[in-house]
Amino acid sequence: MISNKHKILDAILEQGMLPLFYQDSEAGSVEILRTLYKAGVRVFEYTNRGKSALPNFKKLKEIRDAEMPDLYLGIGTIKTPADAHAFIDAGTDFIVAPIVNPAVAEIANKIGMLWIPGCMTPTEISVAQEHKAMLIKIFPANILGPEFISSIKDLFAGQLFMPTGGVEIDADNLKTWFKAGVCAVGMGSKLISKDVMSKGLYEELSENTKLALDLIKQNK
Repeated sequence: MISNKHKILDAILEQGMLPLFYQDSEAGSVEILRTLYKAGVRVFEYTNRGKSALPNFKKLKEIRDAEMPDLYLGIGTIKTPADAHAFIDAGTDFIVAPIVNPAVAEIANKIGMLWIPGCMTPTEISVAQEHKAMLIKIFPANILGPEFISSIKDLFAGQLFMPTGGVEIDADNLKTWFKAGVCAVGMGSKLISKDVMSKGLYEELSENTKLALDLIKQNK
């Protein structure tokens, strides 16, 4: 039987994109989740970046369970064991982190949960691998660029990489990343912008999500 960890990883690879955002508003967070889902998203990361992250996540989990049973809902920006435990208790499907914290890796590995740590250097990648990271987030990708992936991928043959930060909804940009050797891209403010959140531009978000998914299919 394929474990949940592998199913979620396969879903991220299939989708080729992991959308992520945080918003203080519970109602806004729910609308964005529904919009992404209707546009075709089946794996999604809410980020632990504000005081309302945990209550909002619990609400999103409730909506997911009622309306979107085939959606994997993960939590990002998990830097401490306390945060990991809080969101595991709230029912997260997977954990994403901006850093490599071995204590968080241990918690995830113990329960067979997918843990996606963020790395910026070959040393960090090596440490992440020691702690069984199947997928590694390259962050901040806008600083490192596709050349970084091209330069290090042979050092870490077989390792799956996903850049996050500065990836654009643009055929050339996406093609460059996938050609460099990534398996998926993290998509935050370039997809779910401040304008989308503050003005409720859900129609625009829907169109951009469909476009991003389509461009990724063509270019990965």
